Amino acid sequence: MSILKGVGVALVTPFNEDLSVDFDSLTKLVEYNIENGTNYLVVLGTTAEAATLSDEEKKQVIEHIINVNNKRLPLVLGIGGNNTLEVKKQIEEADLSAFEAVLSVSPYYNKPNQEGLYQHYKVLASTGKKIIIYNVPSRTGQNIDADTTIRIAKEFPNLFMIKEAAPNILQYFDILRKKPEGFSLVSGDDEYTLPVTLAGGNGVISVIGQGYPKEFSTMVQLAFEGKVKEAYEIHNKLVEITRLIFAEGNPCGIKVILAEKGIIKNHLRLPLVPASEGLYAKIKAEMANI
Repeated sequence: MSILKGVGVALVTPFNEDLSVDFDSLTKLVEYNIENGTNYLVVLGTTAEAATLSDEEKKQVIEHIINVNNKRLPLVLGIGGNNTLEVKKQIEEADLSAFEAVLSVSPYYNKPNQEGLYQHYKVLASTGKKIIIYNVPSRTGQNIDADTTIRIAKEFPNLFMIKEAAPNILQYFDILRKKPEGFSLVSGDDEYTLPVTLAGGNGVISVIGQGYPKEFSTMVQLAFEGKVKEAYEIHNKLVEITRLIFAEGNPCGIKVILAEKGIIKNHLRLPLVPASEGLYAKIKAEMANI
């Protein structure tokens, strides 16, 4: 599964003014990333506002991205939740023929302990599908400890990767140091992408990357080549805007960038709202600096 290496982007879902899905803009977004060096696409991740999409809309978004992509880049499909048996059922029933793997976020709100998190992924492993663990404690309310990740990785080979977004970068390094051969880690935090890749990570599943795919993919490739100084020049150029896009939650910030680039319109579905005027102005100013 080394095909999932480099920069994967968690695609947003563009909306029209009436908040229907904007498929024309979705086409532009996919093409923009393919043309500018993105390595793979993540469909219906949390950045896609998937929680606000109906089942029919999800089906339409999946089919549209598959058709536009036309087998040019590997695809990953987001399927997660806090009802373990329902997530298992969704994975088993999904047509995954166009996808390299499923990205499955750890259970949110329930706040299971480490044994509960292990048992959750054990059940998902029983599907036999290739699954990427997604740890994002700022969203879920519970961290998957490094030892739990290593336990899962050693016991279930089809859980072959983790998208790690813990706020403590030492946790990333512990996983990289202890992981079994064949298990990989990608950063789930855009700002940690470069140090984590240099430490042996497989790159990133990124939000900012879809706004600056050429720059971000170049940075990660330079890291793979050990060109540290050149990679950090790009990192330092993008670090301020990376922080800004998350200042009022995700994906309101990245949608500002994509709207300013003329790729999508700046609309979100409740309970999310567009970036405030102040944040919009800051992002626009930083884009000009870049």
